[in-house]
Amino acid sequence: MEWKIRDVVIPNQLVLAPMAGITNEAFRILCKEMGCGLVVAEMVSDKAIGFQNERTLKMTRVNEKEHPISMQIFGGDVESLVSAAQYIDRYSDADIIDINMGCPVNKVAKKSHAGASLLQDPKLVYDIVSNVVQKVSKPVTVKIRIGWDFEHINAVEIARLIEKAGASAITVHGRTRSQFYTGKADLDWIKRVKEAVHIPVIGNGDIVDVASARHMLEYTGVDAIAIGRGALGNPFIFRELLSYFSQGILIDKPRVNEIFETIQRHYSLLLALKGDKIAMLEMRGHIAWYLKGMPSSAKIKDLCNKQKSFDDVLTILEDYFKKIC
Repeated sequence: MEWKIRDVVIPNQLVLAPMAGITNEAFRILCKEMGCGLVVAEMVSDKAIGFQNERTLKMTRVNEKEHPISMQIFGGDVESLVSAAQYIDRYSDADIIDINMGCPVNKVAKKSHAGASLLQDPKLVYDIVSNVVQKVSKPVTVKIRIGWDFEHINAVEIARLIEKAGASAITVHGRTRSQFYTGKADLDWIKRVKEAVHIPVIGNGDIVDVASARHMLEYTGVDAIAIGRGALGNPFIFRELLSYFSQGILIDKPRVNEIFETIQRHYSLLLALKGDKIAMLEMRGHIAWYLKGMPSSAKIKDLCNKQKSFDDVLTILEDYFKKIC
């Protein structure tokens, strides 16, 4: 179902959630090819943009195949976040600017007083969002968690402030910061946020298949769903969900030959983006995800990790997939 974030038309309700070190251009294109409606880039630091860090600025570039796409920034200071947002607004082809207020990792939430740490300061949340909205032309969205910990769940209060400040949409990860990625996402709080605001709400957390995606949409009433870890080694999830929600058809899981072809496609995209050395290193993690749950996958993963050439990795995988067909 088509929907909008302000004036940005999104063809379906499927969103690729941002994941540091994962949702680079290569993975985003792969997910787009599988039917993802909106992709969100891995977060970039406002300070790094301010310092004109070459690697960070490269991460803000957008391939024409990626639209619509949201570029996510993080930081804990109004002035530097505004400056970073203005850079994205002027120099990136991204369609949307997203502010991260949900990252739980210590170097972001504690050291930088950014990410989920901002949930502890509602006034600062409002000041950041309102100032960014006033200084850029692109739609501004915000990603949050339901609270810092179970004693301080304030997602509804924060969401209302974000809406009042002028944001065009909000994504809610149904966990507290203290949970990190453990336990279950609390859909009740996502539902409460959806009922409390008038801007689009995207639900995030524990979406791994058709059943969990359908439950998120139907139970919470959100406008769209964001899939993060459920897409690791499984970009096919977007194709499966698109088929189900647009046509009511449950399609088969990918066959091993398609998984092999997708690994090749993923590597080729990474190779063009980052060069052989980094692409080889990053694919080690992705291959482990692609092979998860398959027989003797740990042994094959270790064997692949010892190779110095990706052609040798592909030879190992090709032989392996032939044996398990």
